[in-house]
Amino acid sequence: MSARAPRPGGVVGTGGDPADVRRRIAERAAREIVPGTVVNLGIGVPTLVADFVPHDIGVIFQAENGMLGYGAAPPPGHENGHLTNAGGLPVSETPGASYFDSTVAFGMIRRGRLDMTILGALQVSARGDLANWLVPGRRVPGMGGAMELAQKARRVVAITTHTSKDGEPKIVTECTLPLTAERCVHLIVTELAVIEVTPEGLVLKEVAQGHSVNEVAALTGAPLLVPDPPGVF
Repeated sequence: MSARAPRPGGVVGTGGDPADVRRRIAERAAREIVPGTVVNLGIGVPTLVADFVPHDIGVIFQAENGMLGYGAAPPPGHENGHLTNAGGLPVSETPGASYFDSTVAFGMIRRGRLDMTILGALQVSARGDLANWLVPGRRVPGMGGAMELAQKARRVVAITTHTSKDGEPKIVTECTLPLTAERCVHLIVTELAVIEVTPEGLVLKEVAQGHSVNEVAALTGAPLLVPDPPGVF
């Protein structure tokens, strides 16, 4: 069945400590990673995902700056300035890690060698279009590797807060921001919900504990297909 409640006026975000919200999103996204796969994590909140993946399940994290086989952030005081992810944040080295230049790293991406990428999102449309690199009028460093990752990874998970700082939905019928790639997102994870992108529409797979289907629908800018009942995380 479908659910789409009118968006209430004056809704501003979903509350909660921003750092805690980011951790909750990253922790839920980490559950999507299949043991034994090669995964790229985008900059921003996606970098936190590595901290929630068990070290013994054989996941290999790849970074565009030329590292294959990194792990969670090291404890404070144990950082190595030469070991960072593509966002420049310190990471740990896992057994068998290898290093190469960024042309080889992008070659892996463009050849479709990545099983999954987890990317941040500014907007995701009902058909899986992704906008995650530019807000008009603001200075940005560039798209980075997002375009290649979104188009070439076998599975794309977009993670984001459910609404913007001013309460506008980030999951929308049509993106209004410049696109990174079309029809690329398979799954969306927010602090409120897990939503699958399907040919039939957006399917609300899970709702966060303490929240309701009606609340999620009211804060979503596109119709949702809702199983009865959806799962809880």
